[in-house]
Amino acid sequence: MADYSQLKQVQQWIGKQGMDLGYFSNFQTIQYLTGFGSDPIERVLALFVFPDADPFLFCPALEVEAVKDTGWPYGVYGYLDHENAYAMIAGQIKARTSSPAKWAIEMGNLTIERFNKMHEQFPDAMFDLDATDYIANLRVIKTPHEIELLNAAGAEADYAFEIGFKAVAAGVPEQRVAAELQYALMKRGVMNMSFDTLIQAGAHAAEPHGATGANKIENNELILFDLGTIHEGYISDASRTVALGKLSDKQADIYKVCLEAQLAAMDAAKPGITAAQLDKVARDIISKAGYGEYFIHRLGHGMGQSEHEFPSIMEGNDLVLKEGMCFSIEPGIYIPDVAGVRIEDCVHITADGCEPFTHTSKDLTYVG
Repeated sequence: MADYSQLKQVQQWIGKQGMDLGYFSNFQTIQYLTGFGSDPIERVLALFVFPDADPFLFCPALEVEAVKDTGWPYGVYGYLDHENAYAMIAGQIKARTSSPAKWAIEMGNLTIERFNKMHEQFPDAMFDLDATDYIANLRVIKTPHEIELLNAAGAEADYAFEIGFKAVAAGVPEQRVAAELQYALMKRGVMNMSFDTLIQAGAHAAEPHGATGANKIENNELILFDLGTIHEGYISDASRTVALGKLSDKQADIYKVCLEAQLAAMDAAKPGITAAQLDKVARDIISKAGYGEYFIHRLGHGMGQSEHEFPSIMEGNDLVLKEGMCFSIEPGIYIPDVAGVRIEDCVHITADGCEPFTHTSKDLTYVG
């Protein structure tokens, strides 16, 4: 059950900012603050927080009981599909504050359509305080309990690698490998991946955001795995690249350089270094080896309840890393028509370094 300490911090922040209320529309923010997780898709899910009154959740009627089951101690109100959700919300807001004039909203999430519908209910209100960065900074330092959940998700990812590596063989489609590891996870009760599992073999792996397909694995090539699970609302995200058959000198060198960059960045990750400096540690190694033009993304991204959170570990970001921050370290080298290698662990910053959530070996592994 959630302790709602972050929710109380948000309530205090809204008061200090001189706002009459906060309107939170991002379902991941809502899960973080309330403990209730659901993607409402086209329906309305919203959290309203007031400086001097209890908050309330507004959701589809079919989810009201699910909210109560989490132990949510405040108001929860549901609506049927044919009802005017925004008029109902307005009634609950007016019951809590006589002057709902100054609003904090998540500008990074709230759609224009939903903003307009809310503005119709409160035409004289000012929706001019963006809460997006505040929430991102609140979420960026994980609690010990959050670290426990992330470690559990990491262990699930390690098991997925174990099963996936065993499924690799010449002539087997990428899709078959993904299906086998996901089936093994489901038999263990892990029902959801944090994103679509990526299995990319040979030259296909040179597309960093390619998709697992019918491409058949062949001998003498590298196979990239990128996967993660969801454990009690918290995710894992990790990548490994393995070999089938005999590698060329070029393939082996790409792997060696990428691993050196990943390990160096892991060693350098600690309180006090900036995100840009950490990115540079890995990028300099890859560039010195002659592959700089083939490292075409940032070194890492924040993670927690979702696989892409604040902060970005990249050039130009002077954010100083602090204990409790969680993010990926994932250098990659992608040479078209040759191969792609990515090695990734998500980590949390400790008092004097970092600890990964995944522990599958990063030595070049031969499978099949």
